[in-house]
Amino acid sequence: MHALRPLLRKSLFNLVAASVACAALLAPRAASAEALLLIEADSGKVLQADNATIPWYPASVTKIMTAYVTLKAVKDGRLTLDTLLTVSPVAASQSPSKMGFRPGTQLTVDNALKMMMVKSANDMAVVLAEGVGGSIDGFSAIMNNTAKRLGMTQTSYVNPNGLPADGQITSARDLGILARAFLRDLPEYEYFVHIPAIRFGKRITGNFNKLIGRYPGADGFKTGFICASGYNLVASATRNGRRLIAVVLGAGSGTARAVKAAQLLERGFAQDNLTWLRPSLGTVDNLVPVDASPPNLRDEMCGPHRKRPASDDDDALIAANGGASGSASATGGEAQVTFFTAGLQPPLMKASELMASAAAPTEPVLVYTGPTRTGTALIAAVAADADQQAASSKPRGKKSRVAKKPDAADKPKDAAKDASKDTKTAAVKPDAKPAGVKNNGKSDGKTDAKSDPKSDPKSTAKPAAPKHAAAKPDAAAKPAEKPAASGDQKPAKPKAATKPAAKPANNS
Repeated sequence: MHALRPLLRKSLFNLVAASVACAALLAPRAASAEALLLIEADSGKVLQADNATIPWYPASVTKIMTAYVTLKAVKDGRLTLDTLLTVSPVAASQSPSKMGFRPGTQLTVDNALKMMMVKSANDMAVVLAEGVGGSIDGFSAIMNNTAKRLGMTQTSYVNPNGLPADGQITSARDLGILARAFLRDLPEYEYFVHIPAIRFGKRITGNFNKLIGRYPGADGFKTGFICASGYNLVASATRNGRRLIAVVLGAGSGTARAVKAAQLLERGFAQDNLTWLRPSLGTVDNLVPVDASPPNLRDEMCGPHRKRPASDDDDALIAANGGASGSASATGGEAQVTFFTAGLQPPLMKASELMASAAAPTEPVLVYTGPTRTGTALIAAVAADADQQAASSKPRGKKSRVAKKPDAADKPKDAAKDASKDTKTAAVKPDAKPAGVKNNGKSDGKTDAKSDPKSDPKSTAKPAAPKHAAAKPDAAAKPAEKPAASGDQKPAKPKAATKPAAKPANNS
């Protein structure tokens, strides 16, 4: 019996350890972790779900719903892609990212949609909202009614662009439902979710979704970021006629979210012949929502530890730090992707390497202001926008130069004080100029001339020149040496006028 005790203790220890391990695997992840979801677009079948029903701040993935509602209105005949919309003061006042058009600028629904989906322009989202719903509140009501109709039970909208607002909430589950509805209900407008780049005037903006042009078969959807949500991405890709949708919420960077989405998609495509290895997770509609508050990632995403402000357009590629940032977390890492793909298809480049590589070359889609144009009229519209860009950038440079002049004008006051100490006369302009050189590091005849009247009363009130006679040669000698290099190039007449003034300086 005594001999069996060590064996019993060891067996009991192993049983407890196994129980703890199983509990850790089955327990839900902390709400502060990332939310991940992978589904089949056609069937809605869930291939992977981690925190998929925890409420989350949507940020700019809100614009998927904005595009859905707008294009549904187009499909129903309530407006057309050529309908002209006007930028209101409310739209122009939105925070970046935005196009920055002035109030009163007009553009078509088509161009506003392209700018919103590629550049994630917040002002264009409001332009569309006001054009379809009359106001932000009116459009938000339509968004919420649409979400309810689609079964997005965890979603509520307050604005059309996803800027921080109380009550702007969704979940990975609901975003998966929305992405499926977009593909199912609006197939003729699908190109709006996978435009690689747009060109406005001379400015080219690439899609913030880094999978577009990098991951094979990537064909949608939208990115999003605010400090509270982290980096979000709804992505889709098609391979061999099978389309998958991946949702990543709360990633640490713009590149990390793309890497995680690529890993999810690659794993999903590799599972095509291995579905028997994984238990059925049902469909996305049947995922049970979690009653909780959305995690707030502000400190983590926008805290003082960041070297630069975070934004949706995050170009900090993983290649810069060897692919270590986020490349092996949440989805199991690239090692697991390799495991699933081994022997099933030609090896794919690692997700981190894909995201670090340059996007496939493509011609950016032209966008412009004003009504719909084609041919030479389109070329003229693009040229006009380019000229407008150039014109709007010039005054800024002029203003900054003019703003520097008052600073330069403030310093001669000190020069005037120095001049009064030296009891220099107002009639001797060359003496005032060296004083400007001494104090400002530059010779500015106009500035010194302004300081001369201030020195006149002081010089006349103190006629006791002999007291400072010994100091004048020293003060005059130094400026006389320095202006020799920079001031001797001035016309000869001023030099002739200074000769009488130089004699008293030498005599004193």
